[in-house]
Amino acid sequence: MYESLLAHASDFHLYIFAFDDTSFSILDKLILKKVTIIPLKDFETDELINVKNGRTKAEYCWTCTPSTIAYIIETYKVPHCTYIDADLCFYSDPSVLVNELYSNSKSVLITEHRFSLLPRLYEEKRGGRFCVQFLTINNDFESLKVLNKWKNQCIEWCYARYEDNKFGDQKYLEEWPLIYNNIHILQHQGGGLAPWNIQQYRFKKNDDSLMGVVRKNKFKFKPVFYHFQYVKQINTGKFDIGWYLIPRNVKRLFYLPYLKRIAQIEDNLIKENSSYKQRSVSFRADSIKNVVKICIKKLTKYNIIKIH
Repeated sequence: MYESLLAHASDFHLYIFAFDDTSFSILDKLILKKVTIIPLKDFETDELINVKNGRTKAEYCWTCTPSTIAYIIETYKVPHCTYIDADLCFYSDPSVLVNELYSNSKSVLITEHRFSLLPRLYEEKRGGRFCVQFLTINNDFESLKVLNKWKNQCIEWCYARYEDNKFGDQKYLEEWPLIYNNIHILQHQGGGLAPWNIQQYRFKKNDDSLMGVVRKNKFKFKPVFYHFQYVKQINTGKFDIGWYLIPRNVKRLFYLPYLKRIAQIEDNLIKENSSYKQRSVSFRADSIKNVVKICIKKLTKYNIIKIH
């Protein structure tokens, strides 16, 4: 994500929250340009620590999302802050997305899942209309009202289950366009490409540039970022990219270069850091549902990508 941002963003400063000592140590030694590394001890509040033990690692990261934005705004007095997921990869300058916010005279930017038909049928109710993947909040009174309410909601309840119209940190966003006047929903088709919506588009590569076309209306656009949700390195040395229907050319143009670079970074981390341990994921046969999934994956090699 950082390398792609450095390659394409015209101007930025990235604040990385390291959620363990090993991550902080490795990142701090890299001395990355335009980056500030923030250790957990500098960021965690008593409120966050009080709920930490009752949540999984993933749930705690979600719990912290609005708190990370609040910390940056309060500590560094920035005019605005954009939260980005670590599993994004940029293909053109993301400033076009933030500029869309200001050209519409709004101060909070959110992105939709834009589910394709099949994912919408079984994902939208649980996962919600919006995805916390690229989210901009201004440092002004009205925007901070939105942020502070969201922060308190996530501290009170943030779990990886659907309950009372809540799921993680993102279902809370559904009320924002209904109760606030400063919310802008991103319209740029290139922001928010992901496995749950990629079936709606066609892509081709000219020289080093990617171009996309919306299948429905033939609208052309420049991809800005892809969200590589679910990607897992499995114990065979291959990558599992999930269960969505990923078109072959998307695997070739997006996934293969990304996975090759991830593998290279992993190799370098192992060579240069004795404290770093590679964590491959094995399939878990701990339920009938997972046994069926294992059988499908092993028999069909469905969405298993070999990079060498």
